[in-house]
Amino acid sequence: MPGQQIELNPVDFITVGTIGPKGQRIFHLQGGQGNQLVSLIIEKEQAWALSEAIRELLEDLDKRYPGPRSTVDLSRVDMDLREPIEPIFRVAQMGLGYDEDQDLIILVAQEAIIPSEETDPSLVEPGIVRMWCNREQMRLLSEHTMEVVKSGRADPKQNGRLIYYWT
Repeated sequence: MPGQQIELNPVDFITVGTIGPKGQRIFHLQGGQGNQLVSLIIEKEQAWALSEAIRELLEDLDKRYPGPRSTVDLSRVDMDLREPIEPIFRVAQMGLGYDEDQDLIILVAQEAIIPSEETDPSLVEPGIVRMWCNREQMRLLSEHTMEVVKSGRADPKQNGRLIYYWT
């Protein structure tokens, strides 16, 4: 059974947002092109890792391919999730790449496959979404995503996992 393949080249917008109260938030990665809207479910840790990876990639690209660099001003851009928010799948892994000819960064998200006893896992192909973004869109996404991640519960001891403290 082949997985769904979606290509947004280039995206009109890309964002990360949450639905639900603090402590029970569901993170969504969302992008759109024209009238096509793609929403994916990601984990909080994936959102944080994505933000960091984008920041590192942009630092490298700015050194290797210098050009005009804009400052990040989230107040002038709508980074809210768009309706309807109907996720097509939960993301297992994401990757970033760069196309020098187009000067675009590609974000590839692969579907998490939960094997069932009736199906051979080797026959199941995960869905793939590719979102092509310019550097400014990725700067905004990185900055906004970090703000979304940090807007959770203030006390990390309440995040549902065991944290060890050494003194």
